[in-house]
Amino acid sequence: MTQPTTQAVASHTIAVEHIGISSELSFAEVRRRLEATLPNLDARVAGVLRSGDWKRAKDYQENRPKLTMFERRDHGALLQVFGLTRNALQYEIGNPLTDSKMTRYQLAAALYAPLRAVLFEDEQGRGILEFDMPSSFFIQNEMSA
Repeated sequence: MTQPTTQAVASHTIAVEHIGISSELSFAEVRRRLEATLPNLDARVAGVLRSGDWKRAKDYQENRPKLTMFERRDHGALLQVFGLTRNALQYEIGNPLTDSKMTRYQLAAALYAPLRAVLFEDEQGRGILEFDMPSSFFIQNEMSA
C-alpha cells in the first residue's frame, strides 16, 4: 500500500514590465540585424559550467559576447495547422554565466533566464520585437523567497 502524498500549491500575482519595439524596418531586416548581433550559444560552455572549471568560465565571461542566442523557434510555422502563414520567431537570449549566477541564489530564476523574446511581422510587414523585462521577474522572485 502506498502512502498518500501531500502537495502544496502556492500562487501569487506579479507585475511585469512588458516592452514592445515597433520598427520601421521589415521583419526580415529586423531578424537579420538581431541574429547578426547575437552569436549562437557555444555549447561547450555548459560543459565548463558542469565541470566546475572556474578558470575557463571566467575566461568565457571575459572574452565572449555578453549575450548569446540560446534558441530560436519558428512560432509562425505552428500556425500552419490553422491554415495561417505568419512570420513569428521566439528567441531565448542570455548569458549562461549570468544565468547560472542568478539561479545560484534563487533556483526559481530559471523560469526567466534566459530571456524570452518574440519577433513578429505586423500587417505592413514591419518587425515588432516584444519581451518582458527580466528585472520585473527577478526582483519579485527575490521578494517571494
